[in-house]
Order: sequence, then C-alpha cells, then structure tokens
Amino acid sequence: MQPLTSPRRGAADPCHLKHRLFDTRQLSLDLARPLSAEDMVVQAMEDASPTKWHLAHVTWFFETFVLSKFSQGYRVFDERFGFCFNSYYESQGARHPRPRRGLLTRPPIEDVFAYREHVDTALADLLGDDEALDGDAARLIEIGINHEQQHQELLLTDVLALFAVSPLRPAYRSPAPRAVAAASTGVLRWIDFGGGVHPAGHEGDGFAWDNERPRHETLIHPFRFADGLVTNGEWLEFIEDGGYNNAMLWLADGWATVKREGWLAPGYWENVDGAWHSMTLAGFGPVDPAAPVAHVSYFEADAFARWSGKRLPTEFEWEFAARDVALAGNDLGTGALRPLPVDDTADASALPRQMFGDVWEWTQSAYLPYPGYRVPEGAIGEYNGKFMVSQHVLRGASCVTPSGHTRRTYRNFFYPHQRWQFAGVRLAADANP
Repeated sequence: MQPLTSPRRGAADPCHLKHRLFDTRQLSLDLARPLSAEDMVVQAMEDASPTKWHLAHVTWFFETFVLSKFSQGYRVFDERFGFCFNSYYESQGARHPRPRRGLLTRPPIEDVFAYREHVDTALADLLGDDEALDGDAARLIEIGINHEQQHQELLLTDVLALFAVSPLRPAYRSPAPRAVAAASTGVLRWIDFGGGVHPAGHEGDGFAWDNERPRHETLIHPFRFADGLVTNGEWLEFIEDGGYNNAMLWLADGWATVKREGWLAPGYWENVDGAWHSMTLAGFGPVDPAAPVAHVSYFEADAFARWSGKRLPTEFEWEFAARDVALAGNDLGTGALRPLPVDDTADASALPRQMFGDVWEWTQSAYLPYPGYRVPEGAIGEYNGKFMVSQHVLRGASCVTPSGHTRRTYRNFFYPHQRWQFAGVRLAADANP
C-alpha cells in the first residue's frame, strides 16, 4: 500500500490553492475506496457518522459557503441535500438528527459521488481564472480544505468504530510495511522546562482556526515533561494494579462513567484467553506493549496520571515544550494507520518525541476562549466558539491526521468521556522544589 498523501503546502496563492483543494478532495475518495457501499451507510454510535455522510457533508460545505455565494449562476445539485448533510449550522436551517445519520439509505452512494463531481466541476470553474478569485472566496476555500481534512480523520476513526462491532472483525486495509523499532528500554526520560511568561496561540498570516487566536501571554511555572507517550505496556501495569477498580484514582464523573460503561481497559481492547487484544484499522490482534496507548478518555488519562504520581500537562505547557519540535511524525501520510513504538535507536535529544503523530494528547486544560477571543461573524462563527464549554483540549496529531494539517497551536477538543478517537497520554509533573 502506498502512503496516503495530503495536500501540498506552500504559499497561499490561488494556483496553489487549487492544487491543494483537489488533492484534498481526491484523498477523501481514496480513503473511501476500500469500503463497500454497505460499509459507507451504517453508523456505529451517535458520536460517529457514516462514510457516505462525511463525503456528502464536506461537499455541502463547499456548495453552501463557497459556490452559492461566489459562483455566478451556480445550480444547487439537490435542494434536499441541505437537510440531509448539514451538521450543526443553525443559521443554515433544519437538518437530519445526528444520531440517525445511519438511517439515510437515500440518497444512494452513487448520488453522493455525482454530487461531489458536480461541486468539484463548479469549484474548478470558480478557480479557473486565478486573478479573478475573490479574497473572501479564497479564505472560505482554505477553511473548506481544513474542514475536509478534519473529516478525513473522522472518517477513519468512525470506520474503526464500525468494524470494531462487526463479528467478522474486518480490516480496513493492510498497513504499509515498516521497519521494526528497537525494543523500548522501559526508562522514561524527563525534560525540564523553566517557567516564565511565554506567548501562546497562533500568529502570522498562515491559516489557523479562530480558536487558536489571539496570541497572548501565559504564565508557566517550571515543569517536567515526559520525553515520550504512555505505552500499552505501561497501561497494562495500570490495569493489573486495579486501576479501573480504584475509585480514589478517578474524578467523580469519571468513576461514574467507568461503572456505567463497565470499562476495564482502553477502547477496542478485549481479553482473549488471558491476553489483551485490540481492534485496529488493520484488523484484530494482540496489543503491542511498546506502542502508545490509544482510545482512552480524558477520565482515563487523568486517572492514569494520578496512579503514576504525575499529572497531565496544560495545553500551554504542551505548546511551550513543542516550540522547537519539527512538525513531523507518524500521521496519515506514513500509511501506518496505527500508533507506532518510538524508535529507541534514535539519538537522544533534548526535545520531546512523538508530539505530532501517533495519538492526540490529552491536556488538563478546559476548552475555553483565549483572552480577547471574538466569535467570527456569520455562519462560520458556529464552527468553534459555541463548543467552548464542558470539553478538554488535546494537542498534537494522530496516526490518521492528514499530513500538513496540524500546528503547534492547533487545539483539538472532545468531551471527557469520549474515546473513539486516537487519543493518548503524555505525562507532566511540577518541577522538583
């Protein structure tokens, strides 16, 4: 299997924008190609969406926010699709309930592919005359590209959720071959960072979501930061020590969730004849003790940190620690489709490893607006601002994040009980007195 590539990065000129747009649009189709028509219709749970819905929703986004506003004479493909494929934009009218997206057997997948082709043709026409491209149109196309990349990641995590409940335990696809990493030494290295007042948030003219702005100063106390991610082997120790049965390790809401859901291990783990196995995009198999743990909720991440005698980092500590780390790692572009063990043969560095790939990393920071934040005007203002409550921030990227999509200032966010995403743990601690 060839690695899954993402849009090329570079200057934000119209010609380059066109290439990135259609690279992104093609990647969505490539990700859907291993699936059957039946695979693309069903919905594993309320948090997930069918592949067919993802493919149509990102297309509806371009049709609604770009073509209908900037393409003279554009013909809407089907007026009914707005109801079917709107996600949460109240300003755009009524929509099909999210928990029932799996009941949308119509339109058939062939119509969704025709919808994408119709919209792509109109986008190509709009971008055909580079000099005439409206600045607002270019901005919304850029948003649409990043929006579709987010749904590419969601598409894969939702496919995993779907295949995990199948008695056939199907594999989405075989992963790309990789070199076998050296066995972990089991010794966790710690990196010390000094305190002070440091800037946080995005600056400059490059693309960023509104929740990454404005750049502002933050007070950071001296702290210690783990060199790598928490592994499955370390999580097995937590399980064997009764971590899921010790109420003293858990936040009250977390303990209630553990009892209600019957959690005994991370998501997609299953004990088979005394050995832990897990469902992955490559199918069902034994848990790799050297690989980073994934599919854990904020509640689990916090409980593990307490058990370890450590804590989760704040999002500002994480961003400060990442300031000199290269934006590269095990993301969708590697084709691995799963978290990989860190290579212990690599030269030790003063910089943390695995920060932009493998798993999104829970922080202890609540998802809140930055000082001076203002919700953007219009429908796009519904994208981030109205969700700034009751969720926690994750930083970095995962093994299914499209290459080039993340940044040091990127703020992902989920509710503390959610764990179907590739979410994992990096520990932090206060500096020694």
